[in-house]
Amino acid sequence: MQLCKNAVKVRLFFVMMCCVLLGGFLFFDLRVADAADFSSIMARWSKEQTFREPDAIGPFEMKVTYYSAEYIQALIESEADKNLWTENEKDQYTYSLLRTLNLEETIPVHVEFKNYGPSMYLAPFDEQVSLWVGNKRLKPVDYDKRFNFRLQGERDGMIFFPRFDDKGKPYLEGVKTVKLSFSSAIHPYIRSSFVDFLWDVHRDDPQRLYAGRAAARLELDRLIKRIENLTAQRRDLESRLNAVNAELADINKRVDELQRQ
Repeated sequence: MQLCKNAVKVRLFFVMMCCVLLGGFLFFDLRVADAADFSSIMARWSKEQTFREPDAIGPFEMKVTYYSAEYIQALIESEADKNLWTENEKDQYTYSLLRTLNLEETIPVHVEFKNYGPSMYLAPFDEQVSLWVGNKRLKPVDYDKRFNFRLQGERDGMIFFPRFDDKGKPYLEGVKTVKLSFSSAIHPYIRSSFVDFLWDVHRDDPQRLYAGRAAARLELDRLIKRIENLTAQRRDLESRLNAVNAELADINKRVDELQRQ
């Protein structure tokens, strides 16, 4: 009887270990599949071009990435998966990333230069790059100022283009493709007039990123900033109203003096 009980315990232990190992293998397979999916999505929004000259020092490489909602979500998931983040750590990263990208006001693009040829002189950088949205040519509202300095080697940074026109209408509304265009003046290897990178953006929807705790924190930031702006406007209006009231008091006083004469 005791031998039978021991045999049953051994079988149960063996079955449990098999389940644990199988679960581990399935989890590993899922993680590998997820990583592959993230990589393919991120690669879809990154474009590269390489320029060479015969007998030159080395090539000039450009890599640009359009920060679409799909790319950003894949980036968040990839970083969380790679670093084994908790949900709180993932939310903190999402909040910091979205706050930096400022998608509600700008269209962000990441640029990476690898220059192993002659030195590059990009200043003023905002005159060397444009984002074409339909027939509208957009200039950067902000960019990494290191791009204004001579470049020999590697450098990367962000470029931000306006998301809305002066009337508040979205530039991307109804647009199918966008084109990032660099002037050929950025490097002596470039023979054409411009270097272009195109993306299909008609299904891009940045608003889908604004959900969960990170979105709530961003909304709170916006509301606090709005309160600060309105408070400043109220102070200005109160100051102007006080000046008007003082002037009215002086005028009424003078009117009374003239009427008594």
